[in-house]
Amino acid sequence: MASYTVNKAAVARARQLIDARQYVLKSEWGDVQPKAEDENTFLESHSWEEYASWHLALTDGASDETKARYAFVYGDFRRIHRMGLIACHYRAAEWRHKEIELAAHDLLQLLDAKSG
Repeated sequence: MASYTVNKAAVARARQLIDARQYVLKSEWGDVQPKAEDENTFLESHSWEEYASWHLALTDGASDETKARYAFVYGDFRRIHRMGLIACHYRAAEWRHKEIELAAHDLLQLLDAKSG
């Protein structure tokens, strides 16, 4: 099983998006979660650093500037999605990636507090 490290830059970016009210509170995550084609389109006009900032985790041992390096996407490359955070939290809890689970949980609590 892969192991992950919290992507601190992504956590900071998520906090910025929440503070700027760039979030979606209700969505069908399966419908809006970026697919491979969406990722490719994003990477055509954005840096790997920007791509990374949408993923709460870095895959240990994977090379930088590869899609395999970045895991636990939480938004649609425009806004953070509450359901994206819930999906990250659930998946991290399911596979016992405790640090990722806690990062997603903290962001979810922040989003809920800010959105009232």
